[in-house]
Amino acid sequence: MTTRKFARLAGVSLGALTLALAVDARAQTQTPPQAPDDDATSVDEIVVTGFRASLANALNIKRREAGVVDAISAEDIADFPDTNLAESIQRIPGVSIDRDAGEGRTITVRGLGPDFTRTRINGIEAQATTGATDSSGGTNRGRGFDFNVFASELFNNITVRKTASAEVEEGSLGATVDLRTSHPFDYPGFTAAASVQGGYNDLSQTWSPRYAVLASSTWFDGQLGALASLAYSKKDSIEEGFSSVRWGPANGDNGFQNPTALPGGSAAAGGLYHPRIPRYGRLTHEQERTGFTFSAQFRPNNGKTLLTFDSLWSQLDSTRRENFLEAWSFSRNASQGGKPEVDIVDTVIDPDTGEMIYARFNDVDMRTENRFDILETSYTQNTLALEQSFTDTLKFTGTIGRSKSDFGNPLQVDAIIDHINGAGYSWDFRPNHDLPLINYGFDVTDPNAWSVTGPTGLLKSELRLNTSYQTNIYDTAEGAFEWNATDVLTFKAGASRKKYSSISTGYSRLNNVNDAPALPAGTTMASVTQLLTGFGRNLDLPAGSATSWIIPDLDALRNLWKWDCNCNTGVAGGDFRLLGLDNPGSFASFRQVTETDTGYWVQADWDTTLFGVPFRGNLGVRQVKTELEATGYSNINNLPVLTVGSNAYDDTLPSLNVAFEPIENLQIRFAAAKVMARPPITNLVPVYTLSAATAPNPSASIGNVDLEPYRAKTYDVSVEWYFAPESLLSFAYFYKDISTFVQTTQTTLPYSQLTAIDPVAFPAGARDPNLNHVFSTQANTPGGPLKGFEISYQQPFRFLPGLFSNLGTQLNYTHVESEIDYCTTAACSVYVTEDLVNLSPNAWNATLYYDDGTLNARISAAYRDDYYQQVPAANGGTRGIAVTGKTETLSIDGSASYALTDHVTVTLEAINLTDEPNRQYHGDLGGERNSTYVYHHTGRQVFIGARYKF
Repeated sequence: MTTRKFARLAGVSLGALTLALAVDARAQTQTPPQAPDDDATSVDEIVVTGFRASLANALNIKRREAGVVDAISAEDIADFPDTNLAESIQRIPGVSIDRDAGEGRTITVRGLGPDFTRTRINGIEAQATTGATDSSGGTNRGRGFDFNVFASELFNNITVRKTASAEVEEGSLGATVDLRTSHPFDYPGFTAAASVQGGYNDLSQTWSPRYAVLASSTWFDGQLGALASLAYSKKDSIEEGFSSVRWGPANGDNGFQNPTALPGGSAAAGGLYHPRIPRYGRLTHEQERTGFTFSAQFRPNNGKTLLTFDSLWSQLDSTRRENFLEAWSFSRNASQGGKPEVDIVDTVIDPDTGEMIYARFNDVDMRTENRFDILETSYTQNTLALEQSFTDTLKFTGTIGRSKSDFGNPLQVDAIIDHINGAGYSWDFRPNHDLPLINYGFDVTDPNAWSVTGPTGLLKSELRLNTSYQTNIYDTAEGAFEWNATDVLTFKAGASRKKYSSISTGYSRLNNVNDAPALPAGTTMASVTQLLTGFGRNLDLPAGSATSWIIPDLDALRNLWKWDCNCNTGVAGGDFRLLGLDNPGSFASFRQVTETDTGYWVQADWDTTLFGVPFRGNLGVRQVKTELEATGYSNINNLPVLTVGSNAYDDTLPSLNVAFEPIENLQIRFAAAKVMARPPITNLVPVYTLSAATAPNPSASIGNVDLEPYRAKTYDVSVEWYFAPESLLSFAYFYKDISTFVQTTQTTLPYSQLTAIDPVAFPAGARDPNLNHVFSTQANTPGGPLKGFEISYQQPFRFLPGLFSNLGTQLNYTHVESEIDYCTTAACSVYVTEDLVNLSPNAWNATLYYDDGTLNARISAAYRDDYYQQVPAANGGTRGIAVTGKTETLSIDGSASYALTDHVTVTLEAINLTDEPNRQYHGDLGGERNSTYVYHHTGRQVFIGARYKF
């Protein structure tokens, strides 16, 4: 019989914080022992090293579990060309990622987005929050986890649990992601390693450093250990391209000045679409990420007690500068001097989509914008875990801990200056649907062509000031007893209590829109502007496109206006105070939701044979009570009114996982469970809003603290064939019957019906009872089935001759189907049936590697289908319900390393080799329109470095 052994080989390319020295130790604890051959002198020993060892280790984790689990071991993460955890996790079957600024931020598991997936770090639930561009969702105020907060070097194992069990806390429809940092008992004796890399981006044309170090030691015959690790990286990148801020109907915003110029006249305008704010832009990102872990372990009492303390800290500091050259008139109504003033000179309409693919106009207001954000995330977590064996058959495990994520956007300043009523403006999408040729009708590089309009008149320049903050805290305490009743049967029982707090605040300038001071007499435009140059590198812009333009100079305007004084300067438009609850524009930023979850569970595990077939699994039930309080401030006559709501609900969640092996190396699994995921945080705050009755489109809204959670019944079947050492061919089928869903509904109602819905929020007599309002709220709606399958294949090609025997591959493919009935009215009397938001029907990952113990090289590809981001979306028209979504992506990364000596390894890593663009679209359900919403690229990233191990 073949014996498999994980062995250290000097010079193997390992991660900055994982050592070849530790591979043997982990393998001894994680690899099931093999029975010796009857002939002790005949042993075929296969030595598995480096990247291949990490893949084999991940297979062992998967094989041992009763449920459906996929894992990535430490070398697997560190050896992939990944800048953060999201990039690493996407290699797992069924997992796709969403990127912001070219870097993975959130994950989708089996078609279910970030809000449906729980993340635990060292055993307790966590939530990390960052900010993003507006088109990528902005600040995360939901339940999703932003993985870009962390460097992948801080962790040595990722486990994705795709089926539920009673002992794992509730809250997920998609998966539970377990992240584990390194512990000193993973590395017996003294261990240390360090790495240094320099990264180059071919778009920003800048070099950035990346460092990591780990040190670990154990003492007193392995009874005491301590470990510390540190990771630091800096990244300067540029994002460039075109965006439209959605597309609007030609008859929206009161329509154009001369709609009869449109083909078919004004009657046809409702079926035609134009970009709302067509613009080219550059986003400059500067980012520093620092992470630190510390772990101490104590194992006295002859090994019957194990005490583990873990501390994790990560800091992500970044700035983002956004410079746009944009036509503003097409998103403004008559009261704002917008589209009704615009004259159509010429236009070409796509008859299939209704898009104005070419158009020339007069009286267009142009703007140039310079926005600057400071973004800060500080994540801290401390946990204390105890494992106590009372007897050979009775054990207690317990964990207490707190995770806290503090996000701040302490400065967001946006300066906008104008070119008013320009003639000869045009766009042309005919040569390139993603990158139109735009003719501005004037010299956009001439500072004198631009103006700062003062605080009087219909159209005014803008100086916007905002801050926002988001804090997420999890306090967790849990404990469980485990009793080995027999050699084959184990009983477990436990309890947990978790308190989750989501706290949002924000401050803004009182008059953020159309209220910039006038320039003092004698001030030239040249003195308060600067020239942006070099736009469009590697973007394939149409010939004649602008590659330079004037932008506001924020530093010059600060010196002139003192916009950072947080004061009222006393001049018109010079009120730069940042106000909270004394500013009606900030009321919605002050919100807090507190949830307390109390759970109890019992579970039976078995490992036996059934009719001579190995048979193992678990059966259990979890009972959980959710209690929540939500507070916010409603705007009543421009005064903040505290609005409070509460809710409570109970869930009984049975689960079953079984695995049996009808023939050697062939495993069949089945799992069934009831699961739940709690509603989006932002939907629970019961605040209400009511626009002015004189607004162009009066609106009203109200939150819903009484929302029930998403609930589903899930079923999984998988067949896994471990046909050779380090090899797997598997097929998994999953089905989720989602019985409840949460949606935002929107409809038009007369004010009298709003009064009937909530007489406190919308009191009778406050306005004309027949005045129509666009009313939005959140509601539980019927769900729908989600089903799909995964296919995985992994194998080293040792059967090939010579050097080819060092090749190997890892492949997986996922197909998911799910259609949801989306409400199009507040009462959900009308539905539209479409794919679930964030669901890509097809996704796959492929890796081809070479590993001979000295040279390690591989190339990886990750593909994801189109998916919806919002259904229904804003700015719909007469051709159908509007949607926004993202176009398919194929990301290709590469990596290579060579061991110069036993201690020194040189490395080369490349990310996004094809410079895959981020394309988002705005379209209509049932139609052919797929209008470009965002088309940005971020360039290729290359890292060159070296690792040293002691």
